[in-house]
Amino acid sequence: MIRFDQVGIRYDGADHPVLHEVDLTVPEGELCLVVGRTGTGKSTLLGAVNGLVPHFTGGTLSGRVTVDGRDTAHHPPRELADVVGVVGQDPLAGFVTDTVEEELAYAMEQLAIPAEVMRKRVEETLDLLGLADLRYRGLHELSGGQQQRVAIGSVLTAHPRVLVLDEPTSALDPTAAEEVLAAITRLVHDLGVTVLLAEHRLERVVQYADRVVHLPGDGTVRHGPPAEVFADTSIAPPVVELGRLAGWRPLPLSVRDARRAAGPLRDRLAGLPVPPARAEPALGAAVLSAERIVVRHGRVVAVREVSLELRAGQVTALMGRNGSGKSSLLWALQGSGPRQGGSVRVTRTAGTKPVDPKRVSAAEARRLVGLVPQTPTDLLYLETVAQELAQADLDGARDAGSTARQILDRLAPGIPDGTHPRDLSEGQKLALVLAIQLAAAPAVVLLDEPTRGLDYQAKEALTGIVDQLAAEGRAVLVCTHDVEFVAVAADRVVVLAEGEIVADGPTAEVIVASPTFAPQTAKILAPLRYLTTRQVGLALAATEAVR
Repeated sequence: MIRFDQVGIRYDGADHPVLHEVDLTVPEGELCLVVGRTGTGKSTLLGAVNGLVPHFTGGTLSGRVTVDGRDTAHHPPRELADVVGVVGQDPLAGFVTDTVEEELAYAMEQLAIPAEVMRKRVEETLDLLGLADLRYRGLHELSGGQQQRVAIGSVLTAHPRVLVLDEPTSALDPTAAEEVLAAITRLVHDLGVTVLLAEHRLERVVQYADRVVHLPGDGTVRHGPPAEVFADTSIAPPVVELGRLAGWRPLPLSVRDARRAAGPLRDRLAGLPVPPARAEPALGAAVLSAERIVVRHGRVVAVREVSLELRAGQVTALMGRNGSGKSSLLWALQGSGPRQGGSVRVTRTAGTKPVDPKRVSAAEARRLVGLVPQTPTDLLYLETVAQELAQADLDGARDAGSTARQILDRLAPGIPDGTHPRDLSEGQKLALVLAIQLAAAPAVVLLDEPTRGLDYQAKEALTGIVDQLAAEGRAVLVCTHDVEFVAVAADRVVVLAEGEIVADGPTAEVIVASPTFAPQTAKILAPLRYLTTRQVGLALAATEAVR
């Protein structure tokens, strides 16, 4: 169905090709997972399948890419639209209508599909992706996860033979991600759809893959059965890392397979003290106190009388399903978002009077609470990195102690001043926006889905950044669906449902007790209270040292 024959792709001005002499065949009815670190060429490989590369991106294509017998060099994307459906990293950027139902029908209208067929497919897709209750909602009113499901649905209604998905679960909660991946798997197994999928959260998708394509970053690709490819790759999901650590063969790809092999390991670990997943935080006084917060969007109550306290030196994770009110709560705490009831009090420095960020100027609110939104580029509007940093210094606090450039160099060193902000990688954009916000020296830092688009190494770096912010005496609140990140980065977890807090406590207590939010290691080794493979490695090393 998809064939790469000695394919090379080089962008203008680049020193090295992104892809070099790639040979790859993906047969009909196969789910192919594309993995690699950020910047290794995954999006380029996907874009070559429907002709976006090089027809729209530019660059030089050598070799031959064919899809269902059509050469993409001679067939632009519009001539492949009936065969290839594409869902990009940013769903909102691809929407062309106003409501959910209209967006689901749009692609079929362009393909001149009969009205009665369109109606049937729209209803099927609404049910398949759990969107029936949202059919008349405006696309801009939806949460990030809901928008992602709509984007996937708008492609599925056209019944393409090839589906190209670039991080389709990045904004989805664990349950919604499982539902979407189950739907995609049904398309592969029942209808013979060929799926090419790139994803950083490998723990969610690796068990569904028939084949893995690994891009190491030198332009080449390596592909084969998942267990073989992941045997020695630099990136791997926790279930595979645990399998490597324990010496299991073949490597397990699912929690179920790993639990079957984990009996002897659980016996070895039983009775041993569990090393802490994180160092015990040095907690300070409460710097943010929210009382009975209420947020409404029209007739929808997004946040229902939520009370929350954030303390200096503590990292708190805010979790919950898509549409539970997490982002609405973050914007209400920052002061920029709507808030129909309740109060927020922020103490910037010890001994000063608490202030409500909604009652002060926008510049002063930034000095109280800094917020990095789901899409960091929403806050980037100048032409170069240097201009963004200079503006941040002008708007920032006089007592910040560091310039925005100094902060950025600590977070992500080596970003050139002359680079356009939108040309940065996702991790670099996040670091830039975080540096801009920290230039105001806020007492509270709010991060909305910061791991979206980040690979495992970038998440590890982000964990270090979050720890550093807490060590400086700031209160950090991270809104995320990434349970593996929470296991290593958060001291406390707050779970939101239907706009209300339903759980609040230490990370290990909250996530281990939840089948939805538990990390893979916790599921595999339950009832032992391990959250990460690092803890397992430390425990095993301690037993060897005793011997």
